[in-house]
Amino acid sequence: MHQAGQETGFYTRGMSLLILGIESSCDETGVALVRSTGDAVPTLLSHALHSQIEMHQAYGGVVPELASRDHIRRVLPLATQVLTESGQTLADVDVVAYTRGPGLAGALLVGAGVACALGAALGKPVLGVHHLEGHLLSPFLSADPPEFPFVALLVSGGHTQLMRVDGVGRYEILGETIDDAAGEAFDKSAKLMGLGYPGGPALSRLAEQGDATAFKLPRPLLHSGNLDFSFAGLKTAVLTQAKKLGDELEARKADLAASTEAAIVDVLVKKTLTALKQTGLKRVVVAGGVGANRHLRAQLNAACAQNKVRVHYPELNLCTDNGAMIAMAAAMRLQAGQQEARTDYAFDVKPRWPLDAITAASVG
Repeated sequence: MHQAGQETGFYTRGMSLLILGIESSCDETGVALVRSTGDAVPTLLSHALHSQIEMHQAYGGVVPELASRDHIRRVLPLATQVLTESGQTLADVDVVAYTRGPGLAGALLVGAGVACALGAALGKPVLGVHHLEGHLLSPFLSADPPEFPFVALLVSGGHTQLMRVDGVGRYEILGETIDDAAGEAFDKSAKLMGLGYPGGPALSRLAEQGDATAFKLPRPLLHSGNLDFSFAGLKTAVLTQAKKLGDELEARKADLAASTEAAIVDVLVKKTLTALKQTGLKRVVVAGGVGANRHLRAQLNAACAQNKVRVHYPELNLCTDNGAMIAMAAAMRLQAGQQEARTDYAFDVKPRWPLDAITAASVG
């Protein structure tokens, strides 16, 4: 978790814990309370989220310094809100969890600093969480939680990965992006079409009005024989097509958006089906912001139903970054005995932190 220091063995199997989770890795400030009892799936008591989208729109993207300053303003009022809504007090909190990485360094430091200050003030342990593991385990917050093992399609921001998940901390990367991730393909293509920030959701909304077969766009690495992804070539193809259209772009923009979305979704679905076939598993989890995409859900649901595969998603309001997934990941790690919370309150953050660096024994 942090730099070398004192670990605490306060947790014993079966005990009940109230975990406060703080997420501040990029442009959303999230705080949540999760109750962990015994071996049962932890329960979300309350969560609150503030998005900085409106603030960053004027700049066409996230401004790190502004993001950090806004996290400072929001995190404590959000913590007060979730405590009030759940009928709990700070004194009731047993563990304070926070996002240690990956993300923007300054933004991560805000959450880490607040979490460790709270832990020190309360005399309670703290626990650093991997942001992507939070997304990966977020479907356990849903009304239909998955069971291990499963194939996971993680599509969050600059990350697109397929992995086999046998338990908490037991992850095998099956394939990942070698350049642009799916989320980046959505955002960059949207920017090429002159759509606003955030581009991905704007492109998806526009795509609903278009013809997905209007333009023949590439499906990179679809027949590569492995489970890796590459979307940089698709972005280039979108740029080429936009230039060809010239003055006609405005009139054909919905068709181009629909064709772009269809290409991305086609690759994600077919690679996921290949991963299921290779592993022999009959359960898939989709997590991360792109997991909210309606077209992806429809296509994947249909394909998996045909192959008798169960599909699990986070609740729609928990697909983007949020504190609930951080508290949940912390709870599940403690339940599984995969990580000790800490009481030294020294901390660092990891802006670059590959998910495969997490082992079953530790994340530090």
